[in-house]
Amino acid sequence: MSARRYKHWGWGYEDQWPAIEQLREGAGALAERLDEIAIVVDEVEEPAPLQALTLRAPRVGVPRALAEIAAADDHARASHALGKSYVDVVRGFRGEFEHPPDFVVFPRGERDVQRVLEWCSGERVAAIPYGGGTSVVGGVSAEIPDSYNGAVSVDLRAMDRVLEVDQISRAACIQAGAAGAVLESGLGAHGMTLRHFPQSFEFSTLGGWIATRAAGHFATVRTHIEDFVESVRAITPAGVWASRRLPGSGAGPSPDRMLAGSEGTLGVITEAWVRVQPRPSHRRSMGIGFAGFSDGADCVRAISQSGLNPANCRLIDGREARLTMAGDGEHALLVLGFESTDHSVDHALERALEICAEHGGEPLGGREQRARAAAPPSGGERAGGDAVGSWRNAFLAAPYVRDTFVAMGVLSETIETAITWERFPSFHRRVCAVGEEALAQAAGKRDRAGLLTTRFTHVYPDGPAVYFTVIAQARRGEEVEQWGAIKRAVSDAVIAEGGTITHHHAVGRDHRRWYDEQRPDPFALAFAGAKAAVDPAAIMNPGVLVGPLR
Repeated sequence: MSARRYKHWGWGYEDQWPAIEQLREGAGALAERLDEIAIVVDEVEEPAPLQALTLRAPRVGVPRALAEIAAADDHARASHALGKSYVDVVRGFRGEFEHPPDFVVFPRGERDVQRVLEWCSGERVAAIPYGGGTSVVGGVSAEIPDSYNGAVSVDLRAMDRVLEVDQISRAACIQAGAAGAVLESGLGAHGMTLRHFPQSFEFSTLGGWIATRAAGHFATVRTHIEDFVESVRAITPAGVWASRRLPGSGAGPSPDRMLAGSEGTLGVITEAWVRVQPRPSHRRSMGIGFAGFSDGADCVRAISQSGLNPANCRLIDGREARLTMAGDGEHALLVLGFESTDHSVDHALERALEICAEHGGEPLGGREQRARAAAPPSGGERAGGDAVGSWRNAFLAAPYVRDTFVAMGVLSETIETAITWERFPSFHRRVCAVGEEALAQAAGKRDRAGLLTTRFTHVYPDGPAVYFTVIAQARRGEEVEQWGAIKRAVSDAVIAEGGTITHHHAVGRDHRRWYDEQRPDPFALAFAGAKAAVDPAAIMNPGVLVGPLR
């Protein structure tokens, strides 16, 4: 365990929170950028200190058999009580930890995991798997039904090693608790990379990625973590779940695919073999401007169906581009990039630019601009002051900035989905209209109530993954209710218009209402039967995917 501790309430480490004077200086700069949408940056507040917390008394004590791997102090319990959604951060900021786990365990290996699940099954105590704690959908919360005697957070971060690298088949066996930066460092020693960079990369873990079907930074081909998975090993209350290492198999429903997206409801993922590759040596990227988002969307569809398979193909509307200092506010921005471990990508970029030109797109800085190397989000090369670099810097800083927004009285949160291309125009119009109306109602005014922006995070030949960002004036002390009203309205519209409640943020507890509408009822029965077989005491992350929510 590192001496450096996570914040008990928000993103990152305790020493990463700026001093109050720095926050006030930042508030002034932020106020200028948000003035056009009538957001007033309030007096900066400070988070509730750890020593001021009064947590609910544990319902169960640490058993002697688990004492050497357990912690029940206030920091351990508070820092494992919430994820990292806007609502989670607001609650933690204000010192509101209504559902802390009774204690936290830090297993060092599979035998420890087995001992924890055996004890939880025997005592009817919920086991909540925990990787980096970056869930934004209530996936790591100990908010469980009253029929349980307690809840234990199972923190896998002590199991974080790259166990083996197969250079011939280009695969690696990695423990589930390895965070992105740790994992990449271990693979880098062998000249390899997993090439999976979610925004939460610094803290989220391989096991968490698999359990939630996380998507990475790259926009096409292998977008979700299951595309990289060769085999998975997990400990369930009924025993070991381990699949055979194979490049592909048609032998019935895939045991790996069943664990992918299971969100800790079947067992605890402990390690996986994943497909790796040499670090790309050829990279080029460019920012392209479009007169409007719809023009850019038509272009992105053409690129996604061209077979060029760009590594990055993010379309950002003009207002968001301006907010991130990557555009002028009038033009939509396409961040387009290609990479390869084997060959030059110049031809691919040139052909993509031809497609952009056919749809009215113009490279920012003119055609003579040299395309910049596209560094992965883990940080290889330093980004410059161009549109691509500005966007990338804002993307990586967003989780930290969101914490400061809470302190300054600014609401900032996202909703993400996916839809097929032929439905996208009407879907986009409807969801935006509903979102803007919900913003106005939440603000109590009809104009300049806040900002709702759109971008594509991933694109497929048959449709885009659409990401909506909301920024508004927060009502101090009522942020949870304010965001809840907006989220319900937009999520209802997403489901009504045929989209998915999540493309890559998972279901957790926050999305259960809409997930239950989206998934087929026979599937829910089948999954519940599978869960009952491997988790007969129903201790694994209750309330997620199936079963009673509370």
